[in-house]
Amino acid sequence: MEKGIILHPVGFRTNGYNPVVKINLIHCRMENVSKKMAEYLLQINAIKLQPANPFTWASGWKSPIYCDNRMTLSFPEVRSFIRDSFAEKVRQLYPGATMIAGVATGAIAHGALVADKLGLPFIYVRSGAKDHGLGNQIEGKFEKGDKVVVIEDLISTGGSSLGAVKALREAECDVLGMIAIFTYGFAKAEKAFEDENCRLDTLSNYQVLVDMAAATGYISVHDVETLKGWRINPAEWGR
Repeated sequence: MEKGIILHPVGFRTNGYNPVVKINLIHCRMENVSKKMAEYLLQINAIKLQPANPFTWASGWKSPIYCDNRMTLSFPEVRSFIRDSFAEKVRQLYPGATMIAGVATGAIAHGALVADKLGLPFIYVRSGAKDHGLGNQIEGKFEKGDKVVVIEDLISTGGSSLGAVKALREAECDVLGMIAIFTYGFAKAEKAFEDENCRLDTLSNYQVLVDMAAATGYISVHDVETLKGWRINPAEWGR
C-alpha cells in the first residue's frame, strides 16, 4: 500500500495573529484529510460497486455502491490515520469534551481508539436496549452532564446515528456533536441532523470519493453516470 501523506506543520514569521491564515490552514488540512481518506477507502477495496445487483440498505433503499468502513480496521496505517484525524477534529471543534461515544457496532473500535488517543473515557451506544442482562442501551460508565462527542463510521440517512444521539440526550448527556468517517451527503440526512440540532462533521464524503475513483480509474465513465443518477433520487433508484 502506498504510504500516507506526511503533513508537516507550517511556520510563519509574524508578530501578530492572523485569523485568516489559521482558517486557511485548517481548510487545507481538512481538504487533504478528505482526499486521503477517500484514497484509502479505494486502496483497501472498502468501496463495492454492484449496479446490476444493488445492495439493500436497512432503510430499504437500493444502492449500486456500498462503503464498508469496517475494512479499515484491518489495515494499521488506515485505522491510525482515522484515529489521528478524528482526534484532531475533536481537539479543534470540541476542546471541552469529557467523553467519547461510539455508535454500535461499526464505530465501537474507532471510538475506543480515539478515546485512548485523547486520554478520555469511552462508552458505546446500541441501537436499542438489550432484552437481557442489565438491559442497557448505553454501555460503560458515564455521568449526567458529560460533554460527549459521538464517533460514527458511516452516515447514510442518519436515522441510526441520530438514534444514538437521542439515547445519550435522554440519559442527560450533553452531546456536543458527531464526527463520522464518511457521508453520502443526502439532503434527508442533513435535514435530520439539523432538526435534531446536532452538528455533523466527516473525514470524507461521497463527492470526493466519486471524483477520486474516477480520476484513478477505479470506476468507469458509465459507473460515474450510474452513481450520479442514484445520488439524485436514491429512494426511488432501482425500483
